[in-house]
Amino acid sequence: MTQGKFFDDEVLEAMATRRSVSKVGPHTPTDDELRELLAAVTPVADHKALRPWRLIVLRGEDRGRLADALDAAAGTTREPGERNSKPYRAELLIAVIASSTEHPLVPEWEQHATAAGAGHLLELALWRAGWGVMWRTGVLANSDPVRAMHGLEEHEHLMGWLYVGDIDPSFRERLEASNRPALDPHQFLGMLP
Repeated sequence: MTQGKFFDDEVLEAMATRRSVSKVGPHTPTDDELRELLAAVTPVADHKALRPWRLIVLRGEDRGRLADALDAAAGTTREPGERNSKPYRAELLIAVIASSTEHPLVPEWEQHATAAGAGHLLELALWRAGWGVMWRTGVLANSDPVRAMHGLEEHEHLMGWLYVGDIDPSFRERLEASNRPALDPHQFLGMLP
């Protein structure tokens, strides 16, 4: 996909061609690779440098704990050995947490926007590094059992989870061959009346 003079830049091209990948494979970045990618995330716009966000990595049995918490929140009972499958859609989930603090010049909504910005930058960094990512949320994300399972403090808000894994080669080929047009930018750029 090449549109306009800016798409000669590989970073802008990656941003313009980013897609959510709902079904990711079992291979995931290591924690060390995640730390490297965070260098692209930490410069997120952050009024007063409050750093109102954090990430929690869920792998292995952590996903089972999340499955149990989601079931508890929904009031769902399952047969022994049966589990909620949602957290098992990926081997790696990254919880994006808004961790706001009281500040006279930076309202909570702005701090949540910073946390969402950090989550999106991480999603873009993972995409640029070749990983498939899907940001998932849900009505139970901030239920008491799910919050407790993540160890959230009263002032924190779970913004959702990034489901991360490798991309099936045939799906990647389809993505690269896609000529899906970009949205018309005019609808997003207005002028004062």
